[in-house]
Amino acid sequence: MARKIGSRYTAHQILGRGSAGTVWLGEGPEGPVAVKLLREDLASDQDLVERFVQERSALLCLDHPRVVGVRDLVVDGNDLALVMDLVRGTDLRTRLEHERRLAPLAAAAIAADIADGLAAAHAAGIVHRDVKPENVLLDALAPEGPGGAPPALLTDFGVAKLIDSPSRTRATSIIGTPDYLAPEIVEGLPPRASVDIYALATVLYELLAGFTPFGGGHPGAVLRRHVTETVAPLPGIPDELWQLIHQCLAKAPASRLRAVEVAARLRELLPALEGLPPLDIDEQSEELYEDEPLADSHTPHDPHAPHGTNTHAVPAQRGGAVPLVHSGAGPDANRDTHTSMRVPGADELAGGAHGTARTPRAVGEARAGSARHRAAERRRRLKMGAAALLAAVVLAVGGWLATSDDETGSLPMPSAGYSPQ
Repeated sequence: MARKIGSRYTAHQILGRGSAGTVWLGEGPEGPVAVKLLREDLASDQDLVERFVQERSALLCLDHPRVVGVRDLVVDGNDLALVMDLVRGTDLRTRLEHERRLAPLAAAAIAADIADGLAAAHAAGIVHRDVKPENVLLDALAPEGPGGAPPALLTDFGVAKLIDSPSRTRATSIIGTPDYLAPEIVEGLPPRASVDIYALATVLYELLAGFTPFGGGHPGAVLRRHVTETVAPLPGIPDELWQLIHQCLAKAPASRLRAVEVAARLRELLPALEGLPPLDIDEQSEELYEDEPLADSHTPHDPHAPHGTNTHAVPAQRGGAVPLVHSGAGPDANRDTHTSMRVPGADELAGGAHGTARTPRAVGEARAGSARHRAAERRRRLKMGAAALLAAVVLAVGGWLATSDDETGSLPMPSAGYSPQ
């Protein structure tokens, strides 16, 4: 059912739902648009509405080929909406669900596009705060880039900042997606441009490995790993690419590169990545994400399907519009946008073993700490115990026989009352 959004826009069809609101395919004076209508409880928050209006000029001025442009911000009664460019294609999360991991050339090209968008935003004084595959759109109608990667555009600028208003969060809360949160955010420090670089490096690691370096399990455990653990190296990629990822995942924000530097260095590395296949390493442990739906490997990927569309569950919509939020069938505690979480205390952040971040390993090898690994360890200990017991029995019997032989020089004599006859 169509509905009016302000005086200039009409929303025709829901494209997706997210934690912050609903994305509609809309129509405006200049043609089709994507309209992100925020939740009613957000629209009723006067402080948020004022912040929304204050951010209007900055968001409207953010004009870059690698950024999904914000055309308008609408405040009309109970409606609070962002009107954005309509991008036809899919999002990076959908592509990962189909391909699991990308070839290094395509991964680096996409990351370079994201870095370009971040560089423009940071130059305008805007911090994204929620860089992740769900917020990266792939333009299916544009010419493909290196490695067959379509141009990538970063979306959802300003939404995290709008949601994270003083009236909605306390000083002991953080807003973000656990897998991609920089350590300083976990520790309660204000977000600066460097948090986007950390998240971008996490996305690049995920594109190459098929899993994030610190993800898996309870969100609280993920937050602690960001602060206490070191990232495990990725085998099979040039050392220069790994050094870039490692530097951008530095715990100290000042040690990370700037977005413009990341983009330049990635593009310098592209020729060296030509022809390299996707990494042959194990993906995330099934025990860590056992509740997550798995992509249907038999369903072909539709590059024209709307962003967030579950193409193996519903018919593909060719030529569809790209919504600006993830529209999965159910909430994902690890990747839900703008998850509000308590800031862990110093004792909690200090707890746990160090050096236990997810380590790439050979395909088929059980991951340390997983249920399969623990079962294998139990079997190994049982075998070792049985072997030790058998060895002890053999030694005991041999010792008894040797002692008896030494004392009598022959076999023991029969006991009283026993007749060999």
